[in-house]
Amino acid sequence: MPCVHAMMDLEQPNWSSLTIVLPAIVLPLVACPSLKPSHRPRTLKMPPKSRETLPQPIRSCNWAIAQLPGLSAENLDLLHRAGFKTTLEFWQRTQTPAQRHNLAAHLQLHPKYVNKWAALCDLARIPAVGCTYCGLLLHTGIISVQQLADTPLPKLHRQLMRLQIATMQRQDLCPPLGDVSLWVEQARQLGPTRR
Repeated sequence: MPCVHAMMDLEQPNWSSLTIVLPAIVLPLVACPSLKPSHRPRTLKMPPKSRETLPQPIRSCNWAIAQLPGLSAENLDLLHRAGFKTTLEFWQRTQTPAQRHNLAAHLQLHPKYVNKWAALCDLARIPAVGCTYCGLLLHTGIISVQQLADTPLPKLHRQLMRLQIATMQRQDLCPPLGDVSLWVEQARQLGPTRR
């Protein structure tokens, strides 16, 4: 391991001559004012943060329909035969109650299944939520991106905590407040979902 020595007079430090000695290398820490400008060490400057820089708008995420939580193999096969491959495609084709009702009739399923899948697909559009947390949000009572955007953060986090304690008897499994805050922020950026 290389050693580092600071060479300076202990009684009166001369900061302009402070150097770090590494084996076969001597580097000045402070530029010597007597050096010509072209010989002085350059300092790196970070570009100033612009207040005019706006955050990039987020886009709806798209997942394979098979990644939806709680989807049985039989229902997955049914959705594939109906032409659904992705969550965004399912969400786009189930925007209205009439569309959801017609799809349930076509699939010969109870409408509650189509409504559940539509809600999961809607919530999965949020990048930080995805298919990982959309089921958790649904079990908490959040059924749309708009509802998530409108829910106060402390209330939502309390609901999530209660759910984790009631179902798993562990509060450490609850997503951290910072993650939940990101979900709400991204939901606000995505905007309304139902017409």
